[in-house]
Amino acid sequence: MEHIKEHHVRSIFKSGHRIIIEGPVQAETIKQLEFHTDLDAFRRPSEQQEALAEIAALPEGRIIIARENETIVGYVTFHYADDCERWSEGNMTDLIELGAIEVADSYRSLGIGREMLLTAFENGQMEKYIIFTTEYYWHWDLKGSALSVWDYRKMMEKLMQTVEMTWYATDDPEICSHPANCLMVRIGSQVPLESEEQFDRVRFRHRFMY
Repeated sequence: MEHIKEHHVRSIFKSGHRIIIEGPVQAETIKQLEFHTDLDAFRRPSEQQEALAEIAALPEGRIIIARENETIVGYVTFHYADDCERWSEGNMTDLIELGAIEVADSYRSLGIGREMLLTAFENGQMEKYIIFTTEYYWHWDLKGSALSVWDYRKMMEKLMQTVEMTWYATDDPEICSHPANCLMVRIGSQVPLESEEQFDRVRFRHRFMY
């Protein structure tokens, strides 16, 4: 499957910050920019910056960034699921994972996450894909946000609904391990029926239970 990446740029000005939202960006762009030290939810900032560059270089990889001047303050990643995860079992070229979304602590509540998602889906560039994300409560910044696990989930659901991602049922053990975890999905308007059916087979191994 050919992955066409259309670069888009938008800017927002809030609370004295002028933030540029752009992407998908190339690996070299990510390497040349500074990386905010608070972007450490998944690994050390330097390692995360390297990981983003690696994803950007993948044929299907897409990185949307938010930057203030030359410093990356937020990002969203899109890529195929890891080979060890159930989501790769269908060998689907049109199933893409929204793998991570992160915004530096001091830039939260500025609407950056929403703007990055809108940029990623701009101009119908995701209509050929099934986009999914797995939300696990242990990745959420419950302490920093001062939100309960349920309020944080509502916040994430509202954010994903910005680009029409909705809750989908699954029997995946990790997602089912806690009621706050969830699978959210958006099926593009150009996705063929056979891909939808294949995705259903991937998300349910024990269909008789549902």
